[in-house]
Amino acid sequence: MASFKYKAKNAAGEVVTGTIISGSQDEASQKLKRQNLVILKMKELGGSTHKANPRAKPSAKKGELELFTRQLATMVSAGIPLLECLEILREQAQSPGFANCVRMVIDDIRGGSDLSAAMGKHSRVFSDIYVSMVRAGEASGQLDEILNRLAEYLEASAALKREIKSAMTYPVVSLVMVSAITMFLMIVIVPKFKDIFDGLDIELPGFTVMVMSISLFMKANVLVCFGGAAGLVVGCKAWKQTASGRAFFDQLVVRLPVFGPLFRKVALSRFSRTFSTLIKSGVPILGSLEIVADTAGNTLVSRAVRESLEHVRQGETLAEPLAQHWIFPPMVTRMVGIGERSGALEHLLGKISDFYDQQVEAEVKALTSLIEPLMIAFMGIMVGGIVMAVFLPIMKLQSSLTPK
Repeated sequence: MASFKYKAKNAAGEVVTGTIISGSQDEASQKLKRQNLVILKMKELGGSTHKANPRAKPSAKKGELELFTRQLATMVSAGIPLLECLEILREQAQSPGFANCVRMVIDDIRGGSDLSAAMGKHSRVFSDIYVSMVRAGEASGQLDEILNRLAEYLEASAALKREIKSAMTYPVVSLVMVSAITMFLMIVIVPKFKDIFDGLDIELPGFTVMVMSISLFMKANVLVCFGGAAGLVVGCKAWKQTASGRAFFDQLVVRLPVFGPLFRKVALSRFSRTFSTLIKSGVPILGSLEIVADTAGNTLVSRAVRESLEHVRQGETLAEPLAQHWIFPPMVTRMVGIGERSGALEHLLGKISDFYDQQVEAEVKALTSLIEPLMIAFMGIMVGGIVMAVFLPIMKLQSSLTPK
């Protein structure tokens, strides 16, 4: 298949331009003639910067799926046939893995499969919520509208992730730098003062003895210290992949003194936006809750939604079981209850999500301004403590030599 750019006249005598996907230029000309267009000019485009590699593992680069969804929604809304839309997007895919994924989706559709079923075969690229919304769009005949909602959802989720990343980058980088400086002082600089202190005819202060003992131990066991730190990080990551570890860390992050409220609001925003988007798209509420539980990103929210799902299956409301879990504040559960009674649940969920998105943005800005002095104070305490441990014996010696 190739892309051809054309210039033609329509039945009203107006000059129109566009792009068409076809196997050859003659075939493209026949397609345009069937649309009552008189071809004035046609040329083959150069195509994409790469060819789809049949061996490339289906995957999507960062931001690639959002762009694909937005462009697909735009082209479907413009009335372009679905297969032609996918061919165009395959050619301009940014990565071979995604180009190959779209190619396989096209092949499945040509074989008689629905778009949602074809996408469902590639769960690493198209999530459950993505496939469910596309399926709802196909069933309702509003695929273009559903794709627009899906694009808005993906773009909002990506923006929220960027906010969190920007909030976490500075403290993590600062903490690594402070740790590196502290390790350098303790392993390289402080042990050099041992011979000096041994030559002083004074009893070393307790704080100096403690710091010097830690420093000598770290120098003598430097490989053990670094190996233990690396093992601790790897072990924590491995434990986090388990159900118990994930539950522990999810509960830990929402209870942290400074970052806890931020991560709680992120989880509530994600829950509200996902749930609202699914309901607006026509996905049944039970199916929506199952997807929300799987994609919540926090085990506390997932557990609360799963337990509430069982109550909803028995004919009860959603708000009451959600209120039994502390992760959901009264404002959220009461708005959910009002939405259930008024029939505007998706609208109120959208309002909740917008509210928490604004809260997250405000807290990120506040944290950015708060973290800098905190990190400076932490660095001052660590480095200042080491310097003080080194200078205390010198100050004590000076006071002992001063005539009384």
